[in-house]
Amino acid sequence: MNIANKLTTLRILMVPLFVLLMLLKTQEMRYIGAAVFVVAAFTDFLDGYLARKYDLVTTFGKFLDPLADKILTISAFILLVEFGVIPAWGVIVIVARELAITGFRVIAASENVTIAASGFGKIKTISQLLCLIALLFAPAIPESIGIVLFYIAVILTVLSGIDYLVKNKDLLDLKNI
Repeated sequence: MNIANKLTTLRILMVPLFVLLMLLKTQEMRYIGAAVFVVAAFTDFLDGYLARKYDLVTTFGKFLDPLADKILTISAFILLVEFGVIPAWGVIVIVARELAITGFRVIAASENVTIAASGFGKIKTISQLLCLIALLFAPAIPESIGIVLFYIAVILTVLSGIDYLVKNKDLLDLKNI
């Protein structure tokens, strides 16, 4: 297993630690949990960078990397709903988009088409991570900032999902439904 795939695997393994620390409910443990989240999120950038720079892109990595990202971010969003910080409907919108685009990518792969992350998709990911980091570090970062970032992330998540579907609508074969 190459270093990029090890970092992706590490990101998945960090999720239970992150969740456990957040559920301990003392502010100190939540800050440590938030720091674990930041480190895990950084491994997403790092594994992609290393995979591209050193030509370490693998089929395993193409499968596991987006899965690891979704496990990490969805876990954080669900915790924030559990804590009463963000509304469940917004998280449902985010999770629905992630599942829809993942399914769309599966359809594309069955047609031997790879749908790479778009610039819009990357902006969506950055907006989600920024809102999560802000909300996880509250009250050190004012919660109101995180809430505004959350709504921006929801909007960008929807728009990037629409962007993927519109740009790749031919893969859906809508003429034969």
